[in-house]
Amino acid sequence: MGWGGFLRLVILSWIWMDTNTRNKWCYCFDHRRRQHQCGQQQTYTDLAKEKKPRNFSNMASIWCSEISPIISIFLCFLLVFSLICPVYSSETGHSNATNQTFRPEDELKKLKMIREHLNKINKPAAKTIQSPDGDLIDCVLSHRQPAFDHPQLKGQKPLEPPDRPKGHNPTGMVTENFQLWSMSGESCPEGTIPIRRTTEQDMLRASSFRRFGRKLGGHVRRDTNSDGHEHAVGYVTGDQYYGAKASINVWAPTVSNQYEFSLSQMWVISGSFGDDLNTIEAGWQVSPELYGDNYPRFFTYWTTDAYQATGCYNLLCSGFVQTNNRIAIGAAISPTSSYNGGQFDISLLVWKDPKHGNWWLEFGNGVLVGYWPSFLFTHLTDHASMIQFGGEIVNSRPSGFHTSTQMGSGHFAGEGFGKASYFRNLQVVDWDNNLIPLTNLKVLADHPNCYDIQGGINRVWGNYFYYGGPGRNVRCP
Repeated sequence: MGWGGFLRLVILSWIWMDTNTRNKWCYCFDHRRRQHQCGQQQTYTDLAKEKKPRNFSNMASIWCSEISPIISIFLCFLLVFSLICPVYSSETGHSNATNQTFRPEDELKKLKMIREHLNKINKPAAKTIQSPDGDLIDCVLSHRQPAFDHPQLKGQKPLEPPDRPKGHNPTGMVTENFQLWSMSGESCPEGTIPIRRTTEQDMLRASSFRRFGRKLGGHVRRDTNSDGHEHAVGYVTGDQYYGAKASINVWAPTVSNQYEFSLSQMWVISGSFGDDLNTIEAGWQVSPELYGDNYPRFFTYWTTDAYQATGCYNLLCSGFVQTNNRIAIGAAISPTSSYNGGQFDISLLVWKDPKHGNWWLEFGNGVLVGYWPSFLFTHLTDHASMIQFGGEIVNSRPSGFHTSTQMGSGHFAGEGFGKASYFRNLQVVDWDNNLIPLTNLKVLADHPNCYDIQGGINRVWGNYFYYGGPGRNVRCP
C-alpha cells in the first residue's frame, strides 16, 4: 500500500468513528496526559499475573491508558498532510494534484451516498445465514425484495409459475446443494427469498459508485474491437426466438486483477447494437471487483439500452423478480470442475411466458428462479433476434501485455472433455413455445490465439462446443 492508500485508511477510520467513540479516544489521550506524572500504573507483567477476569470496558480503559499522546498528534498531522499533499500514483509514476488530491469532505459525501444506497438494496431480513465463503445471505420476504420498489410492481406479489416449453419435462426438484451458503443445511423459510447482502466494501471496490452492479458497454460480441472485452461464442440469428437452454461447465478460472472478470453465460438479445440493445443474461462469473473474491458465482443481468442507464447484475436494482427460496443469485457455486477430474455443469433455461409475456429463468432440473417482467424491455416485449452462448473476459493489458486471465478452464478447446470447458445440449424456444434443437450454429473467437472455440453435434450432447484458453502465451503476447 502506498502513502496515499495508507493516509486514506487512517483518516477514513477516524472519520467513520461515531461521535461517542471519537470522544472516548480524545478522553483517553487527555486522561493519559493528566496521569503521566503519577508514573506507570500497571505493567504488562502485572496484567499477566492478575487472576480476576476483566470485562471489555476495563480492558479498553487499560489499553487507552497505555497509548502515547503522540498518536493524537500523528492523526492530526495525517489529516493536514492529506489536505495539502497530492496522492502519488504508482500507475502513472507521478502525482496529479488536480485529480488525485484526497479530500475528506468528498469521501464523507461518498460514504453517505453508499450507505443510503445500501439501505435501499439491503432489505430487512427475517433470517440471516452465514456462508463459509464470508457472504451473508438474508432471507427477505418475497414481496419486499428490490424488484417491488419499481413503480409498476409496487404493492404486487410474485406471479405463479407459467407453462413450461413443450418438449421440456423437468422434475422441479433441487437434488443437491450447489451453492456454498446452503451447505450448512440451513435454508430460507417459505415466503422468503435468499439475497446476498451487499457491503460497503463491495461498493468501495467499484470503479464508479454510479456504475456499481452494472456492466460497461461492449458486452455483446459484435466485432473484434469491443473495448477490452474478448469473446469465444456460439450464436444463432436470423429467426424469432422465444427462449434458449444450455448446460454449462463450471470452472474457477484465474482472474489476473480486480478490474478484470471471466464469465460463461447465455445472452437473449434483441434490438440493434446501438443504444436500444435489449439483453437477458444468465450464467456463472468470477469477478473480484463485484464480489471481492475468485469464486465462480451464479449471476443474472438485463439491460434495455446497451448497458447505459438501465439494468443490473442479480438483484442490485429493481427488475428481476425472484420466486425461489433455495437459490441465491450472486452466491458462489460449489463444486466446480477439475482438470482431468470430475466435471460439474449447470443447466439454464430462459423462455417467454406466452400468456403474460414475462421472461422466466429456470435452473437445473426444473427449478424456477424467477422472471424479468415484460414491461422492463422494448424489443424483448416481443421476441429475441439472436441467441448467444459462450465465454467472455476483460483484457486490461496489464504492463502492456495481454492479460493472463483465463476463460473457462484456462485450456484451449482442442483438449476436449475433462480439460476444456463446454456448452452442451443447446436449444431454442420457437414461436409456439416448443423447445427445439439449434440450426445454423456459428462459432467465433475474437482472438483465437488467446481463447478459441470448436463446435460439434452428436446424439447425446446435441449441439455443443468447447471453448476457452489461458490468455497470454507465446502466441498471444
